Amino acid sequence: MIKKRLLIRSVSLLVIAIAIGYMLYSNFTSDRNRAVGVGDQAPNFVLTDLEGNEVELNDYRGKGVFLNFWGTYCPPCEREMPYMENQYAIYKDLGVEILAVNVREGELPVRQFVERYGLSFPIPMDPKGEVVQLYGVIPLPTTYLINSEGAITKVITGGMTEKDIAEYMDSIKP
Repeated sequence: MIKKRLLIRSVSLLVIAIAIGYMLYSNFTSDRNRAVGVGDQAPNFVLTDLEGNEVELNDYRGKGVFLNFWGTYCPPCEREMPYMENQYAIYKDLGVEILAVNVREGELPVRQFVERYGLSFPIPMDPKGEVVQLYGVIPLPTTYLINSEGAITKVITGGMTEKDIAEYMDSIKP
């Protein structure tokens, strides 16, 4: 009986150690594994928004694009959305577009979130996570700044202040 308990404990500790090791490895190598980064051309994608319209990244060529990946369950995402809306009201007429790609959620929670915060910028839906995988997005929120030529100028991970968003949007203004 004692040998059996010892074996079970040893196997459990080994599984935990492997899981922790994998987590540490993936966190330390996540930036190196990013599919696209600064200086790369932003890969094109076509997604459908909440109104059923197709949103294609290439349609925004000639504009700066603030490409944000987010989820309703993400507290930093929730905090920055009103800031993004405020800055969108200023920068949309200056040639900067926000595309806020929702990651792997259903239409109902996203629609409720959009209505609660009065968001007016396009919300493409990525229900299968295909675009997230294409871009190599690891944490949410992650934002890609794309200039008018379609090149990625900056990748921001984590939440942003309204001042940050204004500065980033200004940096991609055509």
